[in-house]
Amino acid sequence: MASAAEQLAANMNFGAFQKATELHKRIWFTLIAMVVYRLGTYIPIPGIDIAAFSQAFSGQAQGVLGMFNMFSGGAVERMAIFALNVMPYISASIIVQLLGTVYPPWEKLRKEGGEAGRKQLNQYTRYLTVILALFQSFGIAVGLSNSPGLVDNPGLFFIISTVVTLTGGTMFLMWLGEQITSRGVGNGISLIIFAGIVAVLPRYVAQAFEMARTGTLSGGALLMIGLLAIGVTVAIVFMERSQRRLLVQYPKRQVGNRMFGGDTSFLPLKINTSGVIPPIFASSLLLLPATVMGFQDTTNLPSWAQWLPSAVGQLQHGQPLFMLLYGALIVFFCFFYTSVVFNPEDTAENLRKYGGFMPGIRPGKRTAEYLDFVLTRLTVIGAAYIAIVCLLPEALIGFYKAPFYMGGTSILIVVSVTMDTVAQIQSHLLAHQYEGLIKKSKLRGVRNR
Repeated sequence: MASAAEQLAANMNFGAFQKATELHKRIWFTLIAMVVYRLGTYIPIPGIDIAAFSQAFSGQAQGVLGMFNMFSGGAVERMAIFALNVMPYISASIIVQLLGTVYPPWEKLRKEGGEAGRKQLNQYTRYLTVILALFQSFGIAVGLSNSPGLVDNPGLFFIISTVVTLTGGTMFLMWLGEQITSRGVGNGISLIIFAGIVAVLPRYVAQAFEMARTGTLSGGALLMIGLLAIGVTVAIVFMERSQRRLLVQYPKRQVGNRMFGGDTSFLPLKINTSGVIPPIFASSLLLLPATVMGFQDTTNLPSWAQWLPSAVGQLQHGQPLFMLLYGALIVFFCFFYTSVVFNPEDTAENLRKYGGFMPGIRPGKRTAEYLDFVLTRLTVIGAAYIAIVCLLPEALIGFYKAPFYMGGTSILIVVSVTMDTVAQIQSHLLAHQYEGLIKKSKLRGVRNR
């Protein structure tokens, strides 16, 4: 059965969109917020030599810094005030979610706190974001200050100003994302990452065409990469919309002289419950050793560590060892993060509390076991799908030496955020149409009187 948003999409026309003035305001607010974000990625932190830093960054573009640069819309290579982007906030959110399942006070807030508990956990997330941003910005400031030629006047003042600037940039982006979520369209944090990827993607597409023009990349390889990108996009749309709907029934109950209940609904379980977190975590862990090694002087390594550069070299995009570990870590994080965001015992208990049950399955423990059974098999499919989406571009990168920024992770984020934003726009249009129908029915009632 098609959802309400899908039914609206089938009947949506320009006239309905034109009348939705509230939606227009939300879209304009989102666009203006994105422009403000993009402007911030071009404002460098005080005291840094941009030309020298760009030259130093080019040697680390294939490591974890290159991936963060893609997510930040090029702010890292320009060492802009938004260089940290929203990564500290994402890390803090994941840590709070993990602690919400193992730390009893936070677990109680998550389960029993309701709206107040959710707000309290969000506040903890903000505090932890500040701590992580301070820690990361301090590391960046000290590293820049100790690198000769990158800073005009290295020292304590530069370190303090850099920490304040980068931390303030992250906090501003966190606030801006929350404003987009409440006053705009879509999830604000996801849209900020989406805007960063979309902003730098044309540059890397142009690099691919330049490689084809100079003969570094053949025309057939360029065509293969384009077809793969289209195929991966289609696969992502299909898999992200796929879900297993479990039938849930509610028994009838009599209140006074009236009968209530007897409804039937569905419990939707997505194939990809973990979202885009697994490939981001997996690639970050694998690219970290290569990034650290890039800042080390490998010519003076002791004899027992001479093997490190060659071993770390295998943890680069397109290398067989990288792809093997990448796939294994994606599968691990898919199961791990799914177990964090979806608890079968809690879901079964909520169903039992409200009188719901699944036909043929006893409420309580049996329902939890059945949910875990279904979710495990769905996660196997979801993990395989994400691994294939991310490893196919890696294989082409290794074979054709294409830019790694065109990998599956960036496509997965762009397509997922686009689908979520379009769904929210459709929901706003649907709400606007319902409000119009209610007003018309009230007017008809007044006229009939």
